[in-house]
Amino acid sequence: MVEIRTERLLLRPASMDDVPAFHNILSDAAAMQFWSTPPHQDEAETRDWVAAMMAISPGGGEDFVIEQDGRVIGKLGLFQFPEIGFILHRDAWGRGYAREALTPVLDRAFSVHGLACVEADVDPRNAASLRLLHGAGFEETGRASRTWNIGGVWSDSVYLTLRNGQRDVG
Repeated sequence: MVEIRTERLLLRPASMDDVPAFHNILSDAAAMQFWSTPPHQDEAETRDWVAAMMAISPGGGEDFVIEQDGRVIGKLGLFQFPEIGFILHRDAWGRGYAREALTPVLDRAFSVHGLACVEADVDPRNAASLRLLHGAGFEETGRASRTWNIGGVWSDSVYLTLRNGQRDVG
């Protein structure tokens, strides 16, 4: 897998050395509020998650660790082509890092992997992610109720799609 450098970030493959940093993110209830699983309870759970991130087959997706100044601040990737997902450490919110990481990953999705579209499934309460994706050119394609049961609480979904050639690269 490749490494991608942006102005402020390094996007790179995961390693087991990332477990403590990811546990810091994935055990934070605020960071996990709109994620598809409850916050991680222990590092063993995070170790399994990082191992799964590392094991994505070449045709099944592409996941990147997001580093800023040598510190892991999150992940962004394509899971089971063509779905995109991302999570950032709470300290990294609101600084444009997700947008900066999203741009080259979308470039790869279309130019390297030849995808016709990239899709996202977002909790409608997650205004920041919806803003990010709409700003990148994603369009809402549908909504569904009670799609995720996370820790006994139901969440809804907004479905978004970005078709190759429709995106805002700025």
